[in-house]
Amino acid sequence: MTPQAPQGPGPQPADASSPLNSQAGHTDFDALGDAPLGQFFGKRFETVRVFAELLAAEGERRGLIGPRELDRLWERHILNSAAVVPFLREGRIVDVGSGAGLPGLVIAAMLPEREVVLVEPMERRVAWLEEAAATVGLANVVVIRGRAEEVSDAVTADVLTARAVASLDKLIKWCLPLLAPGGQMALLKGRSAADEIDRAKYALRKARLVAHLESAPTLPGLEPTTVVRLTREP
Repeated sequence: MTPQAPQGPGPQPADASSPLNSQAGHTDFDALGDAPLGQFFGKRFETVRVFAELLAAEGERRGLIGPRELDRLWERHILNSAAVVPFLREGRIVDVGSGAGLPGLVIAAMLPEREVVLVEPMERRVAWLEEAAATVGLANVVVIRGRAEEVSDAVTADVLTARAVASLDKLIKWCLPLLAPGGQMALLKGRSAADEIDRAKYALRKARLVAHLESAPTLPGLEPTTVVRLTREP
């Protein structure tokens, strides 16, 4: 059975006077539909939407997303990030290479009861992550500047996520020291995920990790997201 995203009450009306509404560029929000998105995100929809509007308004100017990404912001980035949520085990979530907040800030918006640590080496992106978390009202977010391989003494992950950061073998090398005993990785990958798993066979074997290729659907008609789960061998 395929895990489903958290459900809840439908969306509440957006504040039409919000400065984000007037600043945000054109996105694919209307094409996907307010009701389907509200049903998918449940009671966390408004929080996710505030983040998406902020990213649409600031993302290109701050070098977080390209201009062509606005027209597919929800499909390619917000929903793609949200698809990993059903695969996150209990405990502290650590998102490596958080960048624009994808998937880290989306996860934090959807799981307000969970601690989400964002690890990002670039100073300007760290500033963005801190500002965005404060603007959206995400009190469960901690931002740490550094590379994964530099913060293992300060960060321990029960579940670790990453999106568009590096190949699977490199992620294993960099991120394995961050994993708590029994910890898992849930990595967002593209269509070449199976090939990446094959190329990472040695790294997986050395780390005693087992790869599980998961299909994570979001809205009807959209291509499912691919999640690679890495669990320790029994």
